[in-house]
Amino acid sequence: MSPDPIPSTPADPAVAVALAELRGTVAEGFATVNGSLNLLAQRHDQTDRRLDDQAARLDTHDARLDTLDRGETERQKRNDQRLTDLERARWPLPSLAALVGVISLAVALWQAAQK
Repeated sequence: MSPDPIPSTPADPAVAVALAELRGTVAEGFATVNGSLNLLAQRHDQTDRRLDDQAARLDTHDARLDTLDRGETERQKRNDQRLTDLERARWPLPSLAALVGVISLAVALWQAAQK
């Protein structure tokens, strides 16, 4: 057997008042929960936007670091060229030192042969 159906209007007016208060309390509770959920959703969206911004900044920094690692910045290119120029300009120094040494040895031998 099925249970008796719930009557749509209670017989006792005190029950009707209690049900109306209960409906109001439940509606107020649902409104509060709904507002809290909306606030949480808004904060979630803000956090997602901030995370996206941070990810974009991180990607930018990563690309800059890759450029530095590869030595492709203008400053690094200038420094490399400058170093190459300096190395090219100093090549005669060891050769000149060896030449002076050989000439000194020849002069010393010539002086020793003269005595």
